[in-house]
Amino acid sequence: MGKEASKSKIIIFGGTGYLGTYMVKASIKLGHPTFVYARPITPQSSPHKINLHNEFRSLGVTVVEGELDEHEKMVAILRRVDIVISMLPFPQVPDQIHIIEAIKVAGNIKRFLPSEFGIEEDRLSFLPPFEACLDKKRKIRRAVEASGIPYTYVSANMCAAYFVNQLLRPHEEHEDIIVYGSGEAKVPFTYEEDVAEYTIQVANDSRTCNRIVLYRMVKNVLSQIELISMWEKKTGRSFKRTHVPEEEVVKLAESSPFPDNVRAALIHGIFVKGDLNYDLQENDLEISSLYSDYKYTTIDQLLDIFLVDPPKPALAAF
Repeated sequence: MGKEASKSKIIIFGGTGYLGTYMVKASIKLGHPTFVYARPITPQSSPHKINLHNEFRSLGVTVVEGELDEHEKMVAILRRVDIVISMLPFPQVPDQIHIIEAIKVAGNIKRFLPSEFGIEEDRLSFLPPFEACLDKKRKIRRAVEASGIPYTYVSANMCAAYFVNQLLRPHEEHEDIIVYGSGEAKVPFTYEEDVAEYTIQVANDSRTCNRIVLYRMVKNVLSQIELISMWEKKTGRSFKRTHVPEEEVVKLAESSPFPDNVRAALIHGIFVKGDLNYDLQENDLEISSLYSDYKYTTIDQLLDIFLVDPPKPALAAF
C-alpha cells in the first residue's frame, strides 16, 4: 500500500485520441492513479468514443468531462493530481494556453508535458506549411517556460505503427510501394506503446525536469529502402518501388490544400531530406540510454506483429 500511495497521480488531456489512448493505458499499466479530461459525451458522440470512456472507467480511470475553457473545473481537477500530460491533437495545440493558466492557478503540478511527441521543433525547420504548425508548438513551449511550470518536452519522432502502416500498406493487396525521394534517408521510429510507457517514466524522472528527451533507439533508425527490404524478406514477396522525386513532393507542399500541404511538407523533411537523422549533442537526453533496461519494440518485431495481424489504416495522427 505504501508503494502504491507513492505513485504520482496523472491527468491526461486528449486521452481519447490516437496516441492518447496508448498513454492512458500505459499510465494504468505502470500503476498510476489516472485521470482523463475529455470533451463531454453528447448524442452526437461516436460509439467509439462512448466505448472508450466506458473502457477507461472499467480500468479504474477517473474520466472528467469538460471543455478547455472551463477554467474553474480544470483548476479543481488539477489540484487532485501531480502530473499533467497533454495529448491534444494539432488543431488544439494553441488551446493548451488554457491548461497552462489552470496549472498556474492550481499551483501544485510537479510536471507538465505539452502536446509534442513528434519532431524536435526547436532545432529543425521544414517547408512553410509544416513550419507554420511547428511555430504554434514553439509558442506553447515559450509560454510554458515563461510560466515557470516544471516541464518536459518529448521528441518521440515518428510513430512506428502509424507510419510503417502508411509506407508499407500491409492491409492492402498491392505490388508497388511508394518511396519518397531516394528512399535512403534514415528515419527514427518509435512504437506507440513504447512512446507511452517511456513517457510515463519520463514524467516521473527528476533527470528530465525542464529538459527535452529524444526517442532515438539505434535499432529503429532506418531508411524506407531498408524497411521495404525487411518486409520483403518477411513476406517472401517482391515489391516494385515507385519513387516520388523531391521536386514533386515540394510542389505538393506548395499547391495542395490543407492538410495535404502539411503532410507533403512533413514527408519532404523527414523521408526525402532525412532531417530527423541529426547528430545528438553531448548534453542531449536520449531515451534508450536513460532506461537501458527497458525492452523497446524494434521495427523487426513490429513487422512480425504486422505479419500476424495487418493493421487497418489508423485515424490521422497528424
